[in-house]
Amino acid sequence: MTLLQFPAHRRTADVRRCADALQRLHGEEANRFWRSEMAQFAKGFRAQGVEDDEIRHQAALFMNAVQIELQSAFAEEERDASAN
Repeated sequence: MTLLQFPAHRRTADVRRCADALQRLHGEEANRFWRSEMAQFAKGFRAQGVEDDEIRHQAALFMNAVQIELQSAFAEEERDASAN
């Protein structure tokens, strides 16, 4: 197992950046963005010598963190809309 200095799901700036982009993008454009992000994600880990199983694990953690950020943004929008 490789020790990671910054586990993917704790890279809050990257999580927020991806969530923000996915809120703006739709359909194939969103798919292209996400595939590109995940390809760069894996490339970065491979460059550090991280094994594929750990890359998959980190990718799953990162994807979950992005989903949580998207859900949080949606909930905030709903709260704001109901307050008006």
